[in-house]
Amino acid sequence: MRFSVFLNARSMSPAEDGRLITDLVDHATLAAQSGFEAVFMPDHHFNGYMPVASDSFILAGYLAARLPDMHFGFSVVSVPLHHPVRFTERVNVLDHLTKGKLLVGVGSGTTPEEMIGFNVDYRDASPLAEKNLEIAEQLWAKRMDDPAVLIDNGPYQGRVLQRITPTPYGQNHARLMPVAMKEASARRAAVNGWPAFIPAFTPPKIGGTEPFVHVKKYFDIYKGMLLDAGHSDAVVKDALSWTTHTYQAVHVAESDEQAREELEVILKSYQAAVEREAEFNARAESNEANTKTDRTPNALTDDWIGTWCLYGSPETVIEHLKPYAELGIGNVLCGTTTGPLTEERLRLGDQTLRLMGEKVIPALKGL
Repeated sequence: MRFSVFLNARSMSPAEDGRLITDLVDHATLAAQSGFEAVFMPDHHFNGYMPVASDSFILAGYLAARLPDMHFGFSVVSVPLHHPVRFTERVNVLDHLTKGKLLVGVGSGTTPEEMIGFNVDYRDASPLAEKNLEIAEQLWAKRMDDPAVLIDNGPYQGRVLQRITPTPYGQNHARLMPVAMKEASARRAAVNGWPAFIPAFTPPKIGGTEPFVHVKKYFDIYKGMLLDAGHSDAVVKDALSWTTHTYQAVHVAESDEQAREELEVILKSYQAAVEREAEFNARAESNEANTKTDRTPNALTDDWIGTWCLYGSPETVIEHLKPYAELGIGNVLCGTTTGPLTEERLRLGDQTLRLMGEKVIPALKGL
């Protein structure tokens, strides 16, 4: 079982943005020193949501120079917000900078506010993402003398006459990581021999207290497709070793009581940030094309904590994760900076990294 750190911290004012970036660089460095194998970053825009996420490709390139042994990933790139030419180019550049240690999570995005900033209708996000990924594959495959690739996808237009540079680092482009919730997404990952994100809920409900039931359902479907795809044992092993289950908030302390007490402090601050963001997002929901169909539940409820949180003493966390390791989950993505990144929040996040590195990771790494 691998462990990765998720740089998902928020900023609450312009004055905090610069310090947040510096603090997350230091946090990622501590994660590398503590036995984590990858750094994952989100892709979000506006509202002080996640400042490093406004261009996480740049941050990944910077961190790759500082942490050359780490893998780097995105959870996830909002594909409708990227021109397919820029998407393929940036993936290839980062593929080289990481020496092939790149995992590109892909999805259709989150809030109407983000979509409006890029001239995208929220209701068109999914088909726009699918078409952008189809175009990206054409661009990656195009040789210099092949016919032009025509781009005609909503706000994204163009005609590529030559080829994308640089070429991918390896024989194929960097691994993409769909979310294995829809059959088409699970099959895309499986057919290509890519890892996948394995969700712990089934819409329309996006929380609950039995996450393993959902994880097993989606993992078994994805693994079955992967085994049926006819890949070599090496490809299957690599894909499963990076197949990822995500916890938005991971917190480890010396005792279960301390961990729960500190987690509630973290989640209260996180919930306040979410409510602030919801006020801004509501301004974007001014017509049918830009209205969300789901709502994030309160982070202090048992449903949210049950699905999205991993917390406790090192011993409790180890016992919680053993069934996931036995199932075959290859990578646990840990949100260790969830919420506004105050000085105290950073201290608690660093505490989690150290205890994970000292006790949790050594106990589970061989499973």
